[in-house]
Amino acid sequence: MTQLPNSRAGFAAIVGAPNAGKSTLTNALVGEKVSIVTHKVQTTRFQIRAIAMLETADGLPSQVVLIDTPGIFSPNESDRLAKSMVHAAWTGANDSQLVVHVVDAPAWLRQEAGDGSAQDRLSVDDTKSVQSGLKKRKSKAFLVLNKVDEIPHDELLPLIAVFSEMEIYAEIFMTSATNGEGVETLSTALAEAMPEGPLLYPIDQAADIPSRLMAAEITREKLFLRLHDELPYMSMVETESWKELKSGDVRIQQVIYVRRNSQKPIVLGKNGKTIKDIGAASRKDMKDWLGRNVHLFLFVKVRENWREDKARYSGMGLEFDV
Repeated sequence: MTQLPNSRAGFAAIVGAPNAGKSTLTNALVGEKVSIVTHKVQTTRFQIRAIAMLETADGLPSQVVLIDTPGIFSPNESDRLAKSMVHAAWTGANDSQLVVHVVDAPAWLRQEAGDGSAQDRLSVDDTKSVQSGLKKRKSKAFLVLNKVDEIPHDELLPLIAVFSEMEIYAEIFMTSATNGEGVETLSTALAEAMPEGPLLYPIDQAADIPSRLMAAEITREKLFLRLHDELPYMSMVETESWKELKSGDVRIQQVIYVRRNSQKPIVLGKNGKTIKDIGAASRKDMKDWLGRNVHLFLFVKVRENWREDKARYSGMGLEFDV
């Protein structure tokens, strides 16, 4: 632990419905990419500890460890992975000094106006589920109304009034995590909400996640971004081997697991073009992340019931029996 004069440090859990913008907000607060972001809902599957060095209004240092959690939704009782993800999200909330509830504000407004899509309805239902959990937790939370760049300004104050009347939140913030609007105000409030004490991590560390798992997350992001319309959500990436080379480079071998034989050629693409493109994009991000050359080798395998494999859950930091 590092002691700085008058420093603060603590944990803040970022919770909310799937696709509310939690990971994008986490990355914006940290100032670099530590959580993957895709068009698919429920992209984040486990807790990621992102480390943000922020400042109070007086310019004092505050290290906020942001627990980027899986989206909270109502899982099917037969879906083990979904139940484990929701359990991980609430565990992150219970282990933190502060909970930051991120809400997709445009989806809420569309649904309340009767113009919402099926996805908007799910988002609002899941938001209300989070609110029920926060009420049981009793301690107040910060509310972040996200994506406000998509909302007319005259609709913001009535929206804030609606959430204020719920008496769940200590403070309410408006942000657009994608363009940075409101992020600085939120970061100052987070810094001041942390208890006084020594830093929990080195100043230059941006995340607390095993390297093999981070590498798998990078490739999973590229996989979903490349094939989000064709590939079902239930696929995974596993780093099979990680070898440090004498040259200083690193050799990484990964397996992309799909659930059906018919999905394998989708990932490979004609003449292997799709998997080559995924590998090239992953390799670039890994090189930027590690600051050295990466030799990445990707393979595709079919594993229909990987969601029932206890070892897969342990590898992702999830509990198998919840």
